[in-house]
Amino acid sequence: MSGHHTYKKIEVVGSSTKGVDYAINNAISECSKTVSNMDWFEVTETRGHIQDGKVGHFQVTLKIGFRIEGS
Repeated sequence: MSGHHTYKKIEVVGSSTKGVDYAINNAISECSKTVSNMDWFEVTETRGHIQDGKVGHFQVTLKIGFRIEGS
């Protein structure tokens, strides 16, 4: 094993009708099905959809960092 790690970041958008935390968790949960070695996330944008004068849907843009296999 080398003495360093190399990482890559991907950008995803999670959504939920329940709240921002749920949107973040939905995005991470879905990514974990196909992306290995995820280490961190950063929220870059928060937005939503207004329906009948209330928040109808939350959307959160995330950058997810993961370690490249073998590094």
